[in-house]
Amino acid sequence: MSERNEDGGRAKNEQAGLPPGIDTSRPSVSRVYDYFLAGKDNFAVDREVAEMALRIAPDARDAARANRAFLRRVVRHLAADEGIRQFVDLGSGLPTQGNVHQIAQRIDPSARVVYVDNDPIVLTHGRALLATNGTTTVIQADACDPEAVLADPTLREFIDFSQPIGLLMFSILHHINDADDPGGIARTLRDALPSGSFLAMSNFCNPGEENPEASKQALAAEKLFNEHMGTGRWRTREELTGFYGDFEMLEPGLVPLAEWRPEPGDEWETSLTYYTFVGGVARKP
Repeated sequence: MSERNEDGGRAKNEQAGLPPGIDTSRPSVSRVYDYFLAGKDNFAVDREVAEMALRIAPDARDAARANRAFLRRVVRHLAADEGIRQFVDLGSGLPTQGNVHQIAQRIDPSARVVYVDNDPIVLTHGRALLATNGTTTVIQADACDPEAVLADPTLREFIDFSQPIGLLMFSILHHINDADDPGGIARTLRDALPSGSFLAMSNFCNPGEENPEASKQALAAEKLFNEHMGTGRWRTREELTGFYGDFEMLEPGLVPLAEWRPEPGDEWETSLTYYTFVGGVARKP
C-alpha cells in the first residue's frame, strides 16, 4: 500500500464515529495540548503541529504537565484555603487526570464546576465523563464572546453570581489574537465576578531583554503557531499583568508555573520554556 493510501486509511479510522462539527483537517488547540499530555483524543494534523513545536521547544510536554500541576495547586488552594465552592473553567480542553471537579469535590463534594470550551469533541467527552455528576457540567461556547458565555442558561443554572467564583483561564488568552481584544475579554469577565472571587490564569510570556534566549524561542514558537493554527501570542509581563486589572495578586505574583506555591516532590528543569510559561492568581476586592 502506498504512503498516501496509508495516510488516507488512518484518517478514515480517526474520523469514524466522530460527532458532527469536528474538523480533523485542521489542528485544534485542545487536541494539540491533549497530545502533549499523552492523551488519545488527537488526530494526525494535531500531532504534526505538536511535533513541530517540540523541535523548537523540546520540553513542551513538560510545560503542558507543569500547567496541569499549576491548575491542581490553584484549585486546591481556592477550595481548601479560600473557601471557593464554584468554578468556571474557561477553555477547559479535553478531560485528563486531575480535572477541576475532581480536585474541588475531594474537598467539598457539593462544589460546582462548569467547563467551557469551543471544541465539540470536548463537549462530547466531557458529557460522557460527567454523566453521573449532578454538580458539574460542560458547555460549548467561545471565549471570544464573553457576553454569550456569561449569559449561557446552563452556566447560570449551575453558578450563583452573588457568591464568590473561581474563574480559571489556563492557556486560553495566548490563543486569542490582539485583534480579538483579549484585554476586553478579560475585563468583561472580571466585571461579572462578585467581590471575593478569584481569577487564575496561565499564559505564554515573552521575557524580552530579561532573557534574550528565551525571548528568541518565544518568537520562533509564536511564528510556528500562527502559521499552522492561526493563533498564539507570547506577551510581555506588562501585558499579562494588565489582564488582572485591579484584582489583588496573591503571592508569589506572576511567576513561572513551577514557582507558584510548589509542593514537596515537585520538580522542573529551568529550561528556556520555563521562563516563557507563567501564571498567577488574583482576588477581586
